[in-house]
Amino acid sequence: MSIPANIITGFLGVGKTTAILNLLKNKPVNEKWAVLVNEFGEVGIDGAIMAESGAMIKEVPGGCMCCTAGVPTSVGITTLLRQNPDRLLIEPTGLGHPHKIISILTSGQFKDYIDLKATLALVDPRNLADSRYTDNQNFNDQLDVADIIVGNKADSCSETDKQRFNDWCSEKQPKDKICMLGSHGAFPPDLLDTERRTDKQGSNIDSHHHEHAAMEPQFQLPPDKAFIRKENQGQGYVSCGWIFGSEMTFNFDGLFSLMYQLNVERVKGVMNTSKGCYAFNAHNGVVSVNELSLEGFESRVEIINSHALAWEELENRFLLLAEQ
Repeated sequence: MSIPANIITGFLGVGKTTAILNLLKNKPVNEKWAVLVNEFGEVGIDGAIMAESGAMIKEVPGGCMCCTAGVPTSVGITTLLRQNPDRLLIEPTGLGHPHKIISILTSGQFKDYIDLKATLALVDPRNLADSRYTDNQNFNDQLDVADIIVGNKADSCSETDKQRFNDWCSEKQPKDKICMLGSHGAFPPDLLDTERRTDKQGSNIDSHHHEHAAMEPQFQLPPDKAFIRKENQGQGYVSCGWIFGSEMTFNFDGLFSLMYQLNVERVKGVMNTSKGCYAFNAHNGVVSVNELSLEGFESRVEIINSHALAWEELENRFLLLAEQ
């Protein structure tokens, strides 16, 4: 029996992880779900955020879903399928090309095991007025390949933003795409059973290259290291991430202030702080936090930007906020 699967896609900071957490919270109580998470960076943030969801989580580091070979992705999918989930959710990196993961999921390797349902794309309606997004091929590919488009963060949008989204949806082809506005990543879970269209075409994407130390993200520090730093680049973006030893506790207020001051595309982190373990998320000048019940956890933070920063200087600012 094949397992129903859905791709939840969308650009940086649009709320994919929040949407998946909502779905996991509202899934049938008698079902076990699996989530394959792909991140552009190397240290793995989303898997940690989802750790309390009760789902089976598998991470693919460093944007591997958009590599042509897709070997780590196939390995991750196979690992999850062996645990016989009732549904598989896939969250590609916000900088990825979803038609490549569609090709993997519908390949001969998985066609007898996966029943690929609708692909859902989240978009912030405010981005439809910003050429940095509308001129970005990844952004357009994610929306073109989707069967269902959710205009997320509607609670933060103006009426003009909402009308622009509705007008944009009415112009999309084919006309049978489902479009709706939503907030906080919430949408009807029964949309996951929508059948996917099979005529979707992505643009021709030039191959890109990035290096990975291993097929799995590094979750544990070497015995002689208090922290490690990992970098990645591709598709016009760079990322830098850190993993800090569980013995480090960061000043919460100082950490919040630092993340607010960073003028970058995206910051995500799961950090042990003076107030407990918190997930941090910073995008477009807004920092949100969510308390977690993790203990003895290695803190990690990832920054994505269009250009490199003075990473060593920033590293020292993080370390100044840490107590051991």
